[in-house]
This record gives sequence, C-alpha cells and structure tokens, in this order.
Amino acid sequence: MANLDRTDLRMLAVLQSEGRITNAELAERVSLSPSACLRRLQRLEGEGILTGYSAQVDPEAVGLGLQAFVRVQLAKHESESIERFVRQVNEWDEIVACYALTGDMDYLMHVYVADLQHFSRFLLDRLLNASGVADVNSSFVLRTVKRPAALPLSQLEG
Repeated sequence: MANLDRTDLRMLAVLQSEGRITNAELAERVSLSPSACLRRLQRLEGEGILTGYSAQVDPEAVGLGLQAFVRVQLAKHESESIERFVRQVNEWDEIVACYALTGDMDYLMHVYVADLQHFSRFLLDRLLNASGVADVNSSFVLRTVKRPAALPLSQLEG
C-alpha cells in the first residue's frame, strides 16, 4: 500500500469528483502552492495511484438503455481456459466490468447494451459460444439506486 498523507487523500478525493479541475484550483482546495501540488500530482501518477482521468457518460443519453449483471461459471478451471475466457471478455465492448469471484459462480460481469435484442445477440452469439462457459445467469437492472462512486478515501484518514 502506498504511503499517503492527509493532503494526498484530499487531493485524490477532489480529483475523483472533479477530474477537470486545474492544478491552481486543486492547490487552493488542498491548501498547497501550485508547484507543490503539481509535484504531488506527478508523484501520485508516477506511482500508479492515479491511473487516469475520464468523463462520466449517461448510458441512456447515448442509447445504452439496458444494463445487466451476468454471472458466469466456467466448465474448466485450468489456466489455459481461464486465460482464453479473460481475453475474450476484454474484447467485448458490452462488458464494462468483470470480476473473478468466490462462491458458486466464477465471474460477475456488468454489461451495457441498447436493448433486449442486443443483449440476446450478445448472450447467444458471443458469451454462450465462448469456449469454456458452462453456465450463465443474468439479472437486469430495473433502477439504479446508487451509481459507482469515488473510492471512500475518508476511511483511510487516521
């Protein structure tokens, strides 16, 4: 784990919610000079703590009105089968996140598609044809109660 002080954590918290903030504005928010703030920011990037900057896009506004969570169980758990499955998952744009799990299913995927017809094509033509998939279980999102948010960095301040 990286050695982060209170100022680093405050900087990260601001950047998670306001990624387009200027260095001068960030420096003011965390009570640093612009040059000191920039040095810390470069260190956080260099150490791989800040891994990038991105915009949040409303899925429905761009025509991705259906999201699903898909649980996948593989038939075999040998390294070659797992690597092949992981490569395929990383090629499919519909999957925005995929997690290896403990328990009765091996993977949990978060999928965005335009509609049920698109989901059906994704499931039948891609996922079920992926070598090594033994079982799939899908749940559709009816309503988003809480969107993915910034990491809870305030827990780390001691």
